[in-house]
Amino acid sequence: MKMKTAVAVAALVLAPALASAQNVVRDSARNGADAGGQVLGPVGAAVGGTVGAAVGTAVAIPDAVITSVRGERVPSVVVHERIAVGEPLPETVVLHEVPRYHEYRYAVVNDQRVIVDPRTRRIIRVVE
Repeated sequence: MKMKTAVAVAALVLAPALASAQNVVRDSARNGADAGGQVLGPVGAAVGGTVGAAVGTAVAIPDAVITSVRGERVPSVVVHERIAVGEPLPETVVLHEVPRYHEYRYAVVNDQRVIVDPRTRRIIRVVE
């Protein structure tokens, strides 16, 4: 039952994420939280918001940004916080501007490259 509900929430989130052209991540998280809340209440809202943000992030980041970040050479810094999509980076981590894509920042933490929303310092993509 939980799997069917999760699939339903993801489906409800995906359509708005693909249609939204302005702030895809924000809108996707909001839409996912709304859809999840309607299906499962507060727990569904939390899950839907997370799924929505992840879907919106995947849609929003151009491949050229990921390629650019892979090619940059900056030292890795060690942090004890969890490194995952949606988690903020500590203020001590220096964020680097992505060449030609000034709306994104990146860092290398614990030997992982991450793309970050500079306004919130939240990780929006872990680059493999």
